Amino acid sequence: MFKSFDVTPAVVEIDSNPGLTFYELYMTEGVPQLTGLETDPMLQGTKAFPGPGGTMFRLISYPPKRPEGYKPPPGVTFETGVKELSDKIPRMGDHFERGAPGMHTTDTIDYGVVVRGEMTLELDDGQKFICARAIASCRTAQGIAGANPLPEPCLMAFVSVGGKRG
Repeated sequence: MFKSFDVTPAVVEIDSNPGLTFYELYMTEGVPQLTGLETDPMLQGTKAFPGPGGTMFRLISYPPKRPEGYKPPPGVTFETGVKELSDKIPRMGDHFERGAPGMHTTDTIDYGVVVRGEMTLELDDGQKFICARAIASCRTAQGIAGANPLPEPCLMAFVSVGGKRG
């Protein structure tokens, strides 16, 4: 059974980071009961990441590379930015590290694919990887940050699978 052929109504724009947009597509918690009659779980809202055994499918559009000397919108600080993230996607801001822009760690396995554009990924040990269109990445239990190096937006698709730290 196909659940939807439309663009998701769950579009989350982050005003403190203009151009950062989350398209929340589908999520499950625990082991789903597959009856073919499931209600759309996104009607209950979204969350940052799934719990153990759960999944989250989302697209994220990252803004273009900021020009030299770029300043965030007036009044935006790290604290207000992560608060907005958590207000719009519950608990999302909790995963970000102060003093390391974009660096975050989660209890998930994240499968990511660049749909359009390019993304530079940096691990918490300093390793950097450039992911271009159709390049996939997989991350587990390690800090990661991403930056769009191009002058146009980057669109990535992610499936996160909730796990437990060992």
